[in-house]
Amino acid sequence: MDFLQTTLTSFVALIPVTLAQSLILGFVVAGIMIPFRMLSFPDLTSEGAFPLGGCVCGLALASGLGPLTAIGLALLTGFIAGCCTAFIHLRFRIHTLLAGILVMTMLYSVNLRIMGRSNLSVFGTETIFDWVPFVQPGFPLAKIIAVGLITLVIFLALNFFFTTEKGTAVRVVGANPVMAEAQGINVWAATIGGIGLAGAFSAFSGALMVQSQGFADVNMGLGILINGLAALMIGEAIVGKATVWRQLLAPFAGAMVYYQLVSLCLAAGMPPPDLKLATGAFVLLMLALPTLRAARSRQAATPRESFRE
Repeated sequence: MDFLQTTLTSFVALIPVTLAQSLILGFVVAGIMIPFRMLSFPDLTSEGAFPLGGCVCGLALASGLGPLTAIGLALLTGFIAGCCTAFIHLRFRIHTLLAGILVMTMLYSVNLRIMGRSNLSVFGTETIFDWVPFVQPGFPLAKIIAVGLITLVIFLALNFFFTTEKGTAVRVVGANPVMAEAQGINVWAATIGGIGLAGAFSAFSGALMVQSQGFADVNMGLGILINGLAALMIGEAIVGKATVWRQLLAPFAGAMVYYQLVSLCLAAGMPPPDLKLATGAFVLLMLALPTLRAARSRQAATPRESFRE
């Protein structure tokens, strides 16, 4: 009883912090979802674009630039990173996963070159979270309000874009590139633009994270891909993926639920090194679940079919 009460108390105390973090990391999950679901383009660039955005933002803040300028530069570099992955795949016929691995690997050196060191502190610099009125800067509530409003605006903008002619063209390329090309859709432009957009979202998340935590680190993206996949699986299980708005909502809903589950595990006393193992096992379970369900359905249908014969 004492264990449950202690766990619950610790979990409730962590909710504001994890909620703010999950909203920020929801953009990484969106950066993972767009290639996977919208373009059928399995991509690993997010794990390199996330720290890229953080490093660029950290350097910009340390150089005296404003927080919006720092975020804008992070978005630009993330977009370029995503475009590079798509171009390598299209131009040289390299598999999407390998193209993503190549860009992700090269970005580690790029991030070191950008900052000139492995980590950089930006404590004391102005951030977008300082602009939230009537809330003390630096507190989780300021971050929740700021990122929540940004999430709402971007969600509505994306939902509008993917229902327009160009947005539909991107989805058609993901569904059937041969048919898309036959319909006169520029497959290269749609693919490069879509993967670039995904990279921009991952870098945007990294920039927000740096402004939230007060430092940038070249290793800040380590394991972010598996966490993002776990969050995406949860989000799709909760809200589904049958429509555009459900596909766009799944990353953010999944991120909020996933990081609350991580917080619950930590509050229950799970050692932090075991979280990666638990996350990997969970993703494996979610990926294997449809196959297991299909096998069980076939087994259940076999006796009835034989009886009819």
